[in-house]
Amino acid sequence: MIFVSQSNGKRPKLVLFSTRLVKPTPGATADDFQIYASYRGSSASGFFGTLKVVRKTDGKLLFPFDGAGSIGPFATKADAVAAALKHGDEVVQADLTRPEL
Repeated sequence: MIFVSQSNGKRPKLVLFSTRLVKPTPGATADDFQIYASYRGSSASGFFGTLKVVRKTDGKLLFPFDGAGSIGPFATKADAVAAALKHGDEVVQADLTRPEL
């Protein structure tokens, strides 16, 4: 969910997830998750996959988490993004099997 709030005549503040308390709700299917995959880096240092996995039923951020390793390096941008998507699918399947509540 994306919320935009207006406060005291200032510019709108973008809030990615509601600050209200939401009861933890496990996802039932892969459609209950959003995977954002991209890359960072350069051809000199190698390309690293970037990943964000969010459970849409309650807005819980499943990845990245503290201590999560990096995805890469890879020789091409496409390889880095493909590895990030694969890792995202693995996170989703793991949460479907054993939900993190």
